[in-house]
Order: sequence, then C-alpha cells, then structure tokens
Amino acid sequence: MTEETKDPQETVDQPQSAPPEESEELAVLRDQLAAAEKKAEENWDKLLRAQAELENLRRRMEREVQNAQKYSIEKFAKELLAVMDSLELGLQAAIETDEVEKIREGMELTLKQLLTVFDRFNIQPIDPVGEPFNPDYHQAMATEEVRGVEPDTVVKVFQKGYLLNDRLIRPALVVVAKPPAEEHRGVDEQA
Repeated sequence: MTEETKDPQETVDQPQSAPPEESEELAVLRDQLAAAEKKAEENWDKLLRAQAELENLRRRMEREVQNAQKYSIEKFAKELLAVMDSLELGLQAAIETDEVEKIREGMELTLKQLLTVFDRFNIQPIDPVGEPFNPDYHQAMATEEVRGVEPDTVVKVFQKGYLLNDRLIRPALVVVAKPPAEEHRGVDEQA
C-alpha cells in the first residue's frame, strides 16, 4: 500500500510518537517558557511597586515643599515674638511712667534685640551716608547742592535699605549730592 492508498482511519488510529530527543527538547522549552513567564511576572510586579513608590515619593515631596513655603518664616517669626513682647512692655511702661530716660533706654534695648534677630537671619541694613550713589542698592528721592561733597554721593538717608543673604529686599531711600549751580553754569557756558 502506498501512502495515497492508505486508509485515513489507519493514520488517525496510529499514535504518532515523536522521537525521544524531540520530546525532551519540548519539555525543556516548556520549562524555559514557564521560567520566562514567571520572571516576566516578577519584573511586572517590581515595575508596579516601583511606580507606586515613585508616586508616593512625589506626593511626599510636594507636601514637604508646600510646608516649607507655608512655614518658611516660622523660625524668624518666633524670634520676632520676643521683640514684640519687649515693645508691648515698653509701651506699658511709657503709660505708667513719665521718665523719658527709662523709655529711651527700653527702646534702645528693644532695637538691640531686633538687630540681634536680624543678624541671626543674615539681614543687614544699608546705611550709605557718605558713599557713592549705587542704583542697585539706593533709590534717590531728591538731589541737593552740598559744597565740599562729591556729586553723586549720598548725603542723607530717609529710610535704610536691607539685604537678606546679600539679596536686596528694600533699597535705601536717599538724598544725593549734585554739583553747585555755579559749577553747573560754568559747564553749560563751555558747551
């Protein structure tokens, strides 16, 4: 019988046996596939956990940044409370006594306390009398003719300026010297 003439029933009934090395190869491949699937599942689980951890970290950092912004001056405010207490005691003492000397003394102590707080937080005053005018740190409120003083020199301070860690937080309000009118006319005539 040729293969063409074989009964189709016969081929179905006969068990097809794979050679033994193919069945061992198939078993090895199945084991490898199972191991790979297990490894993929473990890696997927690790990925999900890492993403959850990153999300938790992001939320925690956002909360910490918000708190830092919200309460950043808490330490400074606590230091100022002592100055406030001192001012209130000074005001109360001023009401109870007419001794100007004691009131002045109390104000000086309170100012000293405030300057100590400023120093702790690296806040430095800008008091530029006698210095050249610097528009980065000074705001000219007026000019004034002053004999014997170089033009563009600060001659008066209306309000001190302040730096916080070398950053300007308020410019000094100043009066700047200008050349006397006689010198000004001489320059105009030469031109």
